[in-house]
Amino acid sequence: MDNLAKPTNRALFLGSVAVTGAFAGGAVWLFFFAMEHGIDYLWTEIPHALGVASPELASGPFGFLPYPFFVCLLGGLLIGLYEKMTGTKTDDLNQVMAKVKQDGCYPYDNLGKLSLAALLPLLFGGSIGPEAGLTGVIAGLCSWVGDRMRRFGAEFRELTLLGTQAALTALFTAPVFGFVAPLAGSADGQGAGDGDDSESGEITIRLPKAQKTVVYGIAIAGGLGTYLLLGQLMGGGMGMPRFEAAVVGNLELTWLIPLSLIGTVCGWLYFVSEHASEALAHAIGERPVVKAMLAGLALAICGTVLPYTMFAGETQADVLMETYLTIPAGVLIATGLVKAMLTPALINLGWRGGHFFPVIFSGVSLGYGLAILTGADPVFCVAVCTASTMGAVMRQPVMVVGLLLMCFPLKGIVCMIIASVIAAGIPLPKPLRK
Repeated sequence: MDNLAKPTNRALFLGSVAVTGAFAGGAVWLFFFAMEHGIDYLWTEIPHALGVASPELASGPFGFLPYPFFVCLLGGLLIGLYEKMTGTKTDDLNQVMAKVKQDGCYPYDNLGKLSLAALLPLLFGGSIGPEAGLTGVIAGLCSWVGDRMRRFGAEFRELTLLGTQAALTALFTAPVFGFVAPLAGSADGQGAGDGDDSESGEITIRLPKAQKTVVYGIAIAGGLGTYLLLGQLMGGGMGMPRFEAAVVGNLELTWLIPLSLIGTVCGWLYFVSEHASEALAHAIGERPVVKAMLAGLALAICGTVLPYTMFAGETQADVLMETYLTIPAGVLIATGLVKAMLTPALINLGWRGGHFFPVIFSGVSLGYGLAILTGADPVFCVAVCTASTMGAVMRQPVMVVGLLLMCFPLKGIVCMIIASVIAAGIPLPKPLRK
């Protein structure tokens, strides 16, 4: 990038950077727009119509008692058949970023199939995030553009990294995380680094030169700006929840460490489920339909008993802000713990996607439940529980802070930093390590 000597090429490259960022932000918005409308139709309009047609079954969280079983099992069947017939599997977020960092590009020969593979589990209520499959699709599109513009300079291969940064920024509305994670080649330290670094789980982040930082900033601004603009003009989109001012007094400080430890345990449950579901998937073998339908059955059972365990969680977090006082504390706590275990089980059984949004929601639900029990400030409890749960799963306080930075007010951020450091600093029990 430092060799862009020709003014024309420099201007063309900077223009391409801005367009790439805007394109990534627009693609994220379009994906969310389609996802939200599909979920609304499948989970609101259809069960309402069925409930009207069969009043005796017009009960349950979705307005028609057996509806989750119909839809989740159908979803499992379609997801399993799609994988069996096409062989298409979406990479997780760490795999996408590792390929982008190592190769400077991402495969783009099956982007249509990847897009549908990323969308199907979300439409059928999967407790997974959209970040993994969607980031891979955008990285592939940016690689396709970069390959066709190489004649203007090798620097155009940077468009893949830039598009990934812009996509992550728009996905999470978190510029710091969007900037840092692709440079690290990992979102949470799992699978990051080489040699000794990978064994220790530490991420090495090499900050770019000032000139590159400006270029990355242009891409990130283009992605986030386009995403927010489309959301304002046309509606749709999603992102991280935004919490109001937190109160941090003596009561809250008394509960800081206990809440951090509870959030850490919630994060450990994620790994318990991950290991158990990996063993189950291995025992079932290459039977994608069986695995996906088993995952659909588990999702339907959890969703019927605890409705907030379904879906990615970004919309549900906003709803919970207004309604958590109407829900028993035990239900909120159980939702957080079960959702943390459900997500890795779904992923390992074929409902592939990301884990960030569901794990964040686990912390939010856990925090609200504990706020009711302890009487401490709810935003404080949510900040501590979310940060500690994410810290236990991601093992990287820097990444946790970058991801959650824009979610909480200043007092909440300070508590969040402490909680994430505590959770990440407690070693995982040996049986839960990979």
